[in-house]
Amino acid sequence: MINYQEHIEIKPEVRFGKPIIKGTRISVYDVLNWLANGMNINEIITDFPELTEDKIKSCLAYAADKEHKVRVAS
Repeated sequence: MINYQEHIEIKPEVRFGKPIIKGTRISVYDVLNWLANGMNINEIITDFPELTEDKIKSCLAYAADKEHKVRVAS
């Protein structure tokens, strides 16, 4: 199981405080958007060699965790 906290951080001064991959300016949203638009992990790594498979999967884990914490208003 991937611990996304090892790879993702939020810094108010970078990308307006959006969650990013540590050591980059690449946001979790960017990675999720690339995956949603049909890029696979290898294609993303080819375009952005600073990323790894674990970093990309951390974005998915982060999104899953955020979704899990969403509460339905009653």
